[in-house]
Amino acid sequence: MEGLWTFLGSYWWLAFPAFGLLSAGGNAWASASKRRHKRRLEVIKAKAELAAAKRGIGAATTSEAAAPAPTLAAQVDELRDVHDEVTKRWLDYELDVAKLIAFPSMSDGREPLTADFLRAKKVADRARPAEGTKPSVETVAAYRAAVTDFEVAFDLAEREARRVRDSGFSESERKRLATASRLLAVATDEAATPAERHLAYQRVREEIDGLIALSDEAVEVLEKKIARELPPGERS
Repeated sequence: MEGLWTFLGSYWWLAFPAFGLLSAGGNAWASASKRRHKRRLEVIKAKAELAAAKRGIGAATTSEAAAPAPTLAAQVDELRDVHDEVTKRWLDYELDVAKLIAFPSMSDGREPLTADFLRAKKVADRARPAEGTKPSVETVAAYRAAVTDFEVAFDLAEREARRVRDSGFSESERKRLATASRLLAVATDEAATPAERHLAYQRVREEIDGLIALSDEAVEVLEKKIARELPPGERS
């Protein structure tokens, strides 16, 4: 035993390479985890691209040989429909305060996946051919890629928002969001008196202040819901 301690005392410096190996192992595991996550995203994207391609070529398993290939204009129309549908899904969050309280990361551009989606939306909006123009093959290809990225990015952001919900907030902040959710139900309840709805609305704004950024459009939609019986002078 004494010999072991003598050996360790003489070769104490070996602890540093060993520590380095352990650190390298940890870094390697983290890198592998990131690679696996990236591959999962690539698989999701590939599936979305395949679905988009099927929409674009109008593939039909039963009449594949007989069906004519859609024109470029028809392909653009189909892509516009997908573009509009994803935009509608996004607006369902952006304009619905109840959903924003339940899934706050959908309105937070600091969240990586939400930021990716917002960037993809801008690209798709810019790539969208104007109505009445004659699209080229290159235009359609670029628009298809942009719409596919837009659709995939939204799906990823939505899944993440529904997974994390309000977990990114502190306990006290989560309590504020829960209170705001309950008050919002009162503010939009037609059975409540105008005074009750007005007070609840004011409290909702106070509870989410600093936690969730509401767009002007979201505020307008909410105020229309609660102001049906409120005198104009009481709206804010």
